[in-house]
Amino acid sequence: MTAVPGDTDPAAPAETPRGRPRKAPGAFRTISEVADDLHIPQHVLRFWETKFPQVKPLKRGGGRRYYRPDDIVLLRRISDLLYSQGYTIKGVQRLLREGGGRLGDDIPPPAAEERADADEAVQAQLPMPGLTPGITPPPREARARSGVADSRAMLAALRQALEELQALRALLP
Repeated sequence: MTAVPGDTDPAAPAETPRGRPRKAPGAFRTISEVADDLHIPQHVLRFWETKFPQVKPLKRGGGRRYYRPDDIVLLRRISDLLYSQGYTIKGVQRLLREGGGRLGDDIPPPAAEERADADEAVQAQLPMPGLTPGITPPPREARARSGVADSRAMLAALRQALEELQALRALLP
């Protein structure tokens, strides 16, 4: 049988959104591929390498990082604990120590105190309403007068949106 231009071979690997052939499940991934897959900036992945010694990508000439499938599974779990469940970096480090370098699927939600610490960290990173990114925020007194209530309302709205998105994700096949 002769291939006709435009026909697709079902045995051929599918292409990624960027037009590259999809890699095998056991293949190593570059930092850009992992960042795209996990929706996390590359600099955050490099930062996590300093905070979580269990994440050890293979480094080749020129410092290029290649992540093993096990590294990607661990990074995905770290991301979930930090961004979805509300753990702090110290909390995830503790879980890794207690789990012998592994993160199980049966980890309970963080304690209220840890959740509050994570909320404070998120709140410190949220931009104040009406400010342009990159512009120095007003003095502490002005923030105390105008931004605290707005930031708390924004944080509550973000939490509600996250819960709705998680409920929608649960409905997907």
